[in-house]
Amino acid sequence: MSDKSALTSPTTSLTVKEMLDREEKLITPIRIVYLIAAIALLIYSGIKSDLSFGELAEGSGNMVEYITRYFPPNFNNWRLYLQDTMETISMGIWGTLLAAIVGVPLAILASENICPNWIVFPIRRILDAMRAINEVVFALIFVVAVGLGPFAGVLALFVHTAGTLGKLFSEAIEAIEPGQVEGIRATGASKLQEIVFGVIPQVLPLWTSFTLYRFEANVRSASVLGIVGAGGIGVSLYQSFRSFKYPQVCAILIILIVSVSIIDTVSAKIRQKLV
Repeated sequence: MSDKSALTSPTTSLTVKEMLDREEKLITPIRIVYLIAAIALLIYSGIKSDLSFGELAEGSGNMVEYITRYFPPNFNNWRLYLQDTMETISMGIWGTLLAAIVGVPLAILASENICPNWIVFPIRRILDAMRAINEVVFALIFVVAVGLGPFAGVLALFVHTAGTLGKLFSEAIEAIEPGQVEGIRATGASKLQEIVFGVIPQVLPLWTSFTLYRFEANVRSASVLGIVGAGGIGVSLYQSFRSFKYPQVCAILIILIVSVSIIDTVSAKIRQKLV
């Protein structure tokens, strides 16, 4: 019997139909339960979040009137704003670099296909804690430790980003092809050599892409750390807000948007070449 006739034979068709029917009977109730649970969660979350789009529509006029106060932007102090923006970008660079350096060993220790569970579990909880706490909270802690200035912001970005990159890096490790690692292991290589020559070459492009993306996010995050005295453009932004100098706030936001857009464009092109 030919392959075509085998695929279309009554026995085969009946078997496939029975399998599909059985799968449908098993999956459909579960999907209904999941759907009901998701709807209930959305309703509960909406109530707890006090969602009221009617109030938003009613207040839209006040919002438009408030936004008009920001224009035209005042660029009289553009040199100061540009200098603060460069400080913010520098904070993002160092915060991301330190996080990537620390994130690599943490990611290896948090990967189930590399380390035993008794090591993976506590490392993952540490990464969870680092990600769960916002950069502003870390900035408050480090301002007390090292004083006001951008160094506190760098440390805050470093700790939070290390938790994020550690998680992303470990997921990339767990998704690698095991064949290359097994081939290196067959040569009698040590565990460290397996990681260096079998794991890292496979994940390095993805790691670089994740790091570049987090750098973009860190520049945005660093822009508000100045509110708690951690340096950067956030200091000027906060002072302008407190003084009700909205045209200056608009100028700062425009400079920040342009800077982040340039960083995003350049890093996106780099990521496209790597992945």
